[in-house]
Amino acid sequence: MKIKFLLIAFALVCTLPSFAQDEKKVLTNIGNEDNNQASFKFETEEHNFGTITQGESVTYEFKFTNTGTEPLIISKAEGSCGCTVPIYPKEPIMRGQASAVKVTFNSTGKMGVQDKTVTLTSNAKQNPMIIHMKGTVEKPISQPAVDQKK
Repeated sequence: MKIKFLLIAFALVCTLPSFAQDEKKVLTNIGNEDNNQASFKFETEEHNFGTITQGESVTYEFKFTNTGTEPLIISKAEGSCGCTVPIYPKEPIMRGQASAVKVTFNSTGKMGVQDKTVTLTSNAKQNPMIIHMKGTVEKPISQPAVDQKK
């Protein structure tokens, strides 16, 4: 019984270094250190729309420039919920070219402080890129009942 245990322990000890080496290879591929690629440079990555009334929509254009050396291709843009809708350029943005991601936030059914995000998937070294729309949604002001008797 001791011999079986020792053989199993020995086999595990011998295989662990090979797993550690594979993990190191995977981790070194996580960082995008390639200087020959596209790169986002946003004017701002966060827009504060202030205070709006529930039911209102606000739209903001997040302007950016491709400061990288390769064409920037955005393959997907996803809002954090259905109330946040991005419209993004489908064509490649060439080196030095400017463009924008237009984001609309619909406050219907929302209340209080909001922080909605749009996640951009692309070939840029900042992948994914996350931009924010923040602000406060207030309850609509009730109008006093109009007296119908006159």
